[in-house]
Formats: sequence, structure tokens, C-alpha cells
Amino acid sequence: QVQVVESGGGLVQAGGSLRLSCSASGRSLFIPNVITWYRQAPGTQRDLVASITSDSITNYADSVKGRFTISRDNAKNTVFLQMNSLKPEDTGNYYCKVLVLLTSGNYWGQGTQVTVSS
Repeated sequence: QVQVVESGGGLVQAGGSLRLSCSASGRSLFIPNVITWYRQAPGTQRDLVASITSDSITNYADSVKGRFTISRDNAKNTVFLQMNSLKPEDTGNYYCKVLVLLTSGNYWGQGTQVTVSS
């Protein structure tokens, strides 16, 4: 099993910044893996925001390119999402998912709420 815990959400004004963290642990946390941030606003589907492989290959949704940066500290099994120039449409519950490629296991955290006021 893999445990996933997100943190760092909060309320921020438009134009502000937040840094989210996703910490993973567990005996099934093998490398290689891919860690992905998703965002879900009320009444909408869960959308991909950014992902990073264990080799630090990154991918971003078009809506966040140039504003968000995903990075990881493999020694601490932690992934960060630096969010700058936040917009009200960035509001939502941010979830972290860990995909362990060896087992094809997907593990989700409980989410952290981000609210951007206009």
C-alpha cells in the first residue's frame, strides 16, 4: 500500500501564490512512479493539472503552463506544486495521485482545498 497526503492549500487573492505538497509513503512505493496533481471544482470532473515522473519529466495542462511548476524530492518522496499568478478559475480541491508503474497501482490522497478570490 501507499499513503498519500496533500497539504498547503488555502485562501489567496488573485495574483497570489501557493505551494502545495504531496507526500507519499508505504512499502509499495516503488520507482519508477508518476505523481500527478488533479483539480476538481464543485460540479465538475477531476482534471489533470501537472505530473512528474521519477526521472523528473514534467507535463502541464495548457491552462497552468508558465504559472505552475511541479518538482519532486525523491529522497523525501515528496512532490511540490508551486502555483503563481493564481486566478479565480484555479479554485478547487487539489488531489495528488501516485501511479506505481511496477504494479500499476494508483493511490489517491484526500485532497487540499485551494480558493482564489477575485
